Amino acid sequence: MSMLWISELIMQNQPASFAELLELVKGRARVGDRFLRMDVKPPYPDTPGNWEDQIEAAFTARIDP
Repeated sequence: MSMLWISELIMQNQPASFAELLELVKGRARVGDRFLRMDVKPPYPDTPGNWEDQIEAAFTARIDP
């Protein structure tokens, strides 16, 4: 089973915002990543205070369109 590291996702895809990062997280969850590591805080001006909760929600809601 594959592990999704937030730092790798940011480095490989270079999203321009936290919102774009959330979409990438959702996409990776849909294609089969099973585990999530939030090893860095996303470096975007729109990163909310509850960024960990929002990333976790995006990852676990993989069935949403």
